[in-house]
Amino acid sequence: MAQVKILEQSEVGPPPCSLPSTTLPLTFFDIPWFYCHPIQRIFFYDFPHPTHHFLQTALPILKHSLSLTLQHFFPFSSNLIVPPQQPHLSHIRYLDGDSLSFTVAESTADFTLLTSDSPQDVQNWHPLVPAFPTPRVDQDGARVFPLMAIQVTIFPKSGFTICLTFNHLASDGKSLHHFIKFWASLCKAKGNTASLQTSLSLPSHERDKVKDPKGLKLIYFQELEHPESRNMEFAGLVREVSSNKVRFTVALSREQVEKFKKWVSLKCASYTSDETLHISTFVVTCSLIWVCMIRLEESKGNYVAQDYAEFCHLVFLADCRGRPEFSLPSTYFGNCLTTCFVAMKRSEIVGENGIIGVAKAIERQIRDLKSDALRNAERLMSYYRELGKPGKSVLVVAGSPKLGVYHTDFGWGKPKKSEAAHIESSGSISLSDCRDENGGIEVGLALERIQTNNFFNILEEQLNNINKF
Repeated sequence: MAQVKILEQSEVGPPPCSLPSTTLPLTFFDIPWFYCHPIQRIFFYDFPHPTHHFLQTALPILKHSLSLTLQHFFPFSSNLIVPPQQPHLSHIRYLDGDSLSFTVAESTADFTLLTSDSPQDVQNWHPLVPAFPTPRVDQDGARVFPLMAIQVTIFPKSGFTICLTFNHLASDGKSLHHFIKFWASLCKAKGNTASLQTSLSLPSHERDKVKDPKGLKLIYFQELEHPESRNMEFAGLVREVSSNKVRFTVALSREQVEKFKKWVSLKCASYTSDETLHISTFVVTCSLIWVCMIRLEESKGNYVAQDYAEFCHLVFLADCRGRPEFSLPSTYFGNCLTTCFVAMKRSEIVGENGIIGVAKAIERQIRDLKSDALRNAERLMSYYRELGKPGKSVLVVAGSPKLGVYHTDFGWGKPKKSEAAHIESSGSISLSDCRDENGGIEVGLALERIQTNNFFNILEEQLNNINKF
């Protein structure tokens, strides 16, 4: 077994007296994330030097540039305050001196194995992921939740990892990666902010600009009072506790993606006269993986007729910045996502034209979003509660190739690998850009060990059908 040793436990915050005490209200975009487990994003970097060299040369600039970054992205060093009996008054609070937990560790694990795409035990990454400090209760009874923790783990003469655990109430993926890339750029410049003033965009914290025409904030806070909401607080939509899982990455090349898009477009055209369908990389990738996952469930056997009539659910998110009804800048810091739900009968998904039907259903949801970003938003929280009930077939899509995770250079080159580490326990898959190919896509998955070979067989069968085209 690999050994992990904690070398340093410290706190990092904005420079002292650099910011006034600040409170940020929650918007209606934030509140649904009370139902979300902590998010974990891990980056692996090559660093073929001994531990002492990292501690002397790399660590000081990592911490210094992080402090400078938190001066602008202060919510990550702040706390979520949830007053007793008054969740509608919840807010993010920064006080001078607030900071995030920063851990430095050393591991004897095989760095090459950890960064491979091949199946590996999910527990391999557990020692690399920081845990949140325990929430506390203030004197007035308010619960105080930290919003981010960071761990850097060194693999002597091989590499290191940076892993961030954060509460989704603080921000969405776009804001998170804005923060990470800002930090990386400052680190690469060795903290010289003057040299980066024209290339780094600052975040916007103007939450009063978030329009709420449907009164969703009040509706969502009322939904949090529902008894079932208590069980879902920071627990996630899907909770899978099995430790006998492996994680792996499926990489689709640009050539494969383009061929797949053309195949789906032509198939769709043969079934419908609607020529407005936009078959994107996202649409075909989600269609392929969801069909494979449902077929994998089917392969376990013991299905009867009524099981094929049940609905399976795909959940994905879309950024609303820049949409005319909100007009928020691309640098808006916080959550600005709308949720899309696709519900299809199991029989339709596993049928002969399953991928085509799924692709059309996903594309339709995206098209509806473009016409009305808050369509059915009043029912969002109740729908989440319903999907959180045991026995539901739910697949959540995390991440996006648009976030450009492989364009995160702290001064040691692009990541050797980057992944959403939390997918093993959240019923999720993760999407990202490809490390070595423009236009390709990486899909991160975590499955029961005994299911892995069967999944690859199903995936190969689906890809072979497309390759015959």
